[in-house]
Amino acid sequence: MSPTPRPDPALLRALDVCTQAANVVGSVLIFALVLLIGADVLGRNLFNAPISGVPEMVKLSIVAIVFLQAPQALKAGRMTRSEALIDRINARFPKVGGLLETLFDALAIVVVGAIFYATYPIFIKSWVRGDFVGAAGDFTAPTWPVKLMILLGAALLLLQFAARVLRRYSGAARDPL
Repeated sequence: MSPTPRPDPALLRALDVCTQAANVVGSVLIFALVLLIGADVLGRNLFNAPISGVPEMVKLSIVAIVFLQAPQALKAGRMTRSEALIDRINARFPKVGGLLETLFDALAIVVVGAIFYATYPIFIKSWVRGDFVGAAGDFTAPTWPVKLMILLGAALLLLQFAARVLRRYSGAARDPL
């Protein structure tokens, strides 16, 4: 029986750096939204002059933020899940627990892959047509950047799920970023 091949540490580090960069972009978007919403509230209440397009920008940004930050949440072990059962199984039967976690990761790869597959033609259509949200003459914003962020986040999330499996079976340590 041959030993389990070790994943390339440089590739895993590159994935983790890209994941962290996407997380930072998501955090910057959150900060920008806080400033934008605060300015809109002040403009609305103090000057009776709201900022055009704030609801549209918030709607678009929230989706982008979720997809940009989900890969880092997974990498850092902060992805929402119920650990009561899996922790008990891991404590008593580590190999079974590892297999269940691998099954979870494989199913997640399928689901995230389906999201990527379904989003790609929507991104292309948005790019080619020049789709936008808002009202012409008041405020418009293209939708393709958000679709691109969904694709980027989904790709990173898919790769992080695959990296979890590689790390689990190769003994590669999880180096937190």
